[in-house]
Amino acid sequence: MPTTRSKSSPKPATKAGTKRASDSATSAPSKRGRPSKKEKKEQQEIKESTKDNKDNVKVPDQTDKKPEKKGDQVDADKDREQKPIKEEEAKEKNGEKTADTEEAKEAVKEEQEQKPGNLKRSESVVKDEEREAEIPSNILEKGIIYFFFRPRVGVEDPHSISDVARGFIVLRPLPLGAKLGEGTLEDLGNARLLALPKKVLPKSHRDRFWAFVEKASSSIKDLREQFASSEHETKTAGTRHVPAATPVAEGVYAITSTPRASHLAYQTTYPELGEVQKEFGIHEQGSYIISVKNPKFPSPVSLGKTAEYPEDLKEKFRDLRWIPLQPEFLDYVNTQLLLIGEGLGTLGKAIEEEGKDLKEEGRETPEEEIEKLEDEDHIRVAHLKQDDPVFADLGLSSNEYQKMQTTW
Repeated sequence: MPTTRSKSSPKPATKAGTKRASDSATSAPSKRGRPSKKEKKEQQEIKESTKDNKDNVKVPDQTDKKPEKKGDQVDADKDREQKPIKEEEAKEKNGEKTADTEEAKEAVKEEQEQKPGNLKRSESVVKDEEREAEIPSNILEKGIIYFFFRPRVGVEDPHSISDVARGFIVLRPLPLGAKLGEGTLEDLGNARLLALPKKVLPKSHRDRFWAFVEKASSSIKDLREQFASSEHETKTAGTRHVPAATPVAEGVYAITSTPRASHLAYQTTYPELGEVQKEFGIHEQGSYIISVKNPKFPSPVSLGKTAEYPEDLKEKFRDLRWIPLQPEFLDYVNTQLLLIGEGLGTLGKAIEEEGKDLKEEGRETPEEEIEKLEDEDHIRVAHLKQDDPVFADLGLSSNEYQKMQTTW
């Protein structure tokens, strides 16, 4: 992220040639006291005879009854000429120049777009060999999860789900053996954007909602561009404005496996959930049975193109229409998914232990790993400079995107 000048920067040092000018404006009268008329006359005569002298002794005239002599005028003119320059320098060094103008904000935004590396924080993801040895064998993937929605075209201030065009999930995988440290997440270029055509998540065990991979192996810059507002021309309505996406929640997730299914489990870290999150079907904890569709079979949802998998992934389908999700399928655009409501306020069957882990000493349970990851994420976001961890992690501009909201 672009750095800003500290308000506590030291004040610029005063140049020797200008010390008198600054002293005259702030300090008390000279200790020598107020001169008499005779002394003033003698001093003026001396100055007239030595006006070309480089030392130019300045005599304070506190009566203002007689004009300054030429030597004094030269000094005063120099001081007046230098004063605006010095004030400008002081403002620059003390951070007093206005940095929140539209031009400055645009410059910051351009710098973020050109240098996504500014968002990298190598200390945010810490390799831990001991943690890796303890990971349950049925956790296939873990990471950070974000929930977003995009309002309908022309709707700048949505007031209900009816004002929403589509919901989204962003998955940012972490190494299985890693733990979260401090700072914004390092951009590993492996984020996935899942689109939710139903706009919301399953709210009951009967709900079976489609989802698909809209972006795969994405950088933070890719996500910002995808979520940004845009305009397009139509023949009937002219220019239409597509609002920027709005964050809804942030947390941690794990993709786990059980003998007959795969599960997407999550636990939210931010914010404290309100009516907006409830309408989207987001809980403090939740889980879904998640399956991936074989592209050989017809689909009720047309995406224009099917996912193009390599042969080794195609073979995993055999002749089945659906198979339990394995994380590598999420790295291909147009992968079609089915989410079935499972743990609504709980982690459900997603945290069941594998039989072999029960026999192996030192292994954690899936629930323990998710809770540990959430604790680390809670500490991480609490120390971020920005109030909203999604804005900090993704480098979103508050000028472009609406802040996370819990009420309509």
